[in-house]
Amino acid sequence: MTSPELKRLYDSHAVGLFHYLRGFAASEADARDLLQDLFVKVAGQEQSEFPRNEKAWMFRLAHNLALDHLRRMKHRRVVDEAEGETPFAPHEDPDSAAIASRIHDAMGELPAEQRSVFQLKLWEGLTFEEVAEAQGIPLNTAASRYRYALEKIRTHLRPLYDELN
Repeated sequence: MTSPELKRLYDSHAVGLFHYLRGFAASEADARDLLQDLFVKVAGQEQSEFPRNEKAWMFRLAHNLALDHLRRMKHRRVVDEAEGETPFAPHEDPDSAAIASRIHDAMGELPAEQRSVFQLKLWEGLTFEEVAEAQGIPLNTAASRYRYALEKIRTHLRPLYDELN
């Protein structure tokens, strides 16, 4: 792969891929290592080997690397409760901070399969077709995992919603 093409891929996808990998990694450093491994792997590919949907392909590679990482570590994701580690920016408004904290907690309770589909769909804006392609699962499985994740997060957030209203 040419250097300009690799740079284009990095500029287009690195931020989203990092956030996705962060959902699997025990630390930000582990997520950065996985991202580096991903781009080393991509750099070794011939551009002619790229599929039609490069975004879904990149997320599929990231997903496979993350699963390999979890297997090597022999444990599921470790939730870091440090304030700067939530996927949401800190808020001055206490209600917003409480919601962000609860969402972070709810995400940590989801099974890895549901959490990854939820992240890809909600935060990365992938379609269900792209999520299915990225994870190598049927379209209906991607949609049902998203629905189950959404139901669990709603259930987890219901007490906070009731409290705020």
